[in-house]
Amino acid sequence: MRIGLLGGSFNPVHNAHLRIAEEAQAACRLDRVIFIPAADPPHKPVAGDVSFACRSKMVGMAIKGRPDFEMSVIEAERGGKSYSIDTIRILRERFPDDELYFIIGGDSFLEIGTWYRYDEIFSSCNLIVVERAGCSIVNPLEALPAAVCGAFSHDGETGRLTHRSGTNIYFITGSPQELSSTEIRRLASAGADISRYVPPDVAAYISQQRIYN
Repeated sequence: MRIGLLGGSFNPVHNAHLRIAEEAQAACRLDRVIFIPAADPPHKPVAGDVSFACRSKMVGMAIKGRPDFEMSVIEAERGGKSYSIDTIRILRERFPDDELYFIIGGDSFLEIGTWYRYDEIFSSCNLIVVERAGCSIVNPLEALPAAVCGAFSHDGETGRLTHRSGTNIYFITGSPQELSSTEIRRLASAGADISRYVPPDVAAYISQQRIYN
């Protein structure tokens, strides 16, 4: 089975997150995608100090009725900083016979050299990098951190990078993103209608609970 892993603060989860999952799923024929809300993001605190329980509830609402999408609270169960490599390793143990595909945006890929034990991610699973307007990756090898560049080979026809361990990095073009989570929070705090940008149940929950007010 091919399993996609999509992590993030999801503050809030929005339609672009769902599209990223769908596009990665279609491009790499994923059987399912696991959404993984970050309990304690290592790079920056959760804006507005919105609780993990609240953010994970919104993810559950967003993917309801999608049997190919599910959510894991693994990062809350584990405790400590939500380092991607730790999450991937635990899931690798849980799904030893499956292929794991870690889904990230092009902007995150360009910053992956700042991540904790980032070099171990490349040998632990495949990656799907979803590129968007304004963040295209012209030369995949040059986009890698210099310290690991020599561990990869580049397929000029497909653009795929292959790690010496046998894992691959796939680059796909995603749909334009209408608004970021930051902008959606700003609109919600101003009392504006955000139903165009988040699933209906999520929009109603944000309004009823006054999450960003």
